[in-house]
Amino acid sequence: MAGRTITRADLSNAVCRKVKVSRTEASDLIDQIIEEIVSALERGEPVRLSSFGAFEVRQKKERIGRNPKTGQEVPIESRRVVTFRPSDVLKRYINFMKANSSD
Repeated sequence: MAGRTITRADLSNAVCRKVKVSRTEASDLIDQIIEEIVSALERGEPVRLSSFGAFEVRQKKERIGRNPKTGQEVPIESRRVVTFRPSDVLKRYINFMKANSSD
């Protein structure tokens, strides 16, 4: 499953080509979208993108972990984490593409 990583620049270039706006406008648009998603998550609001998936912030409790090298128990502080749950549409598309690929 090795492949290249899609970057903000790649997204901006795709928007630039498909929407026919300047690279600067496309880059600003991508930045604004990401900013809005991050802001909503900071406020604790879920972000749901139809046919793509949902981002949510979850609170993880404090727990005891273990250092794998030494076996020593280490406390892990409570923290907020972002989770992503893909939509059924995205899952079907990915599974369809895998089934029809020539690997």
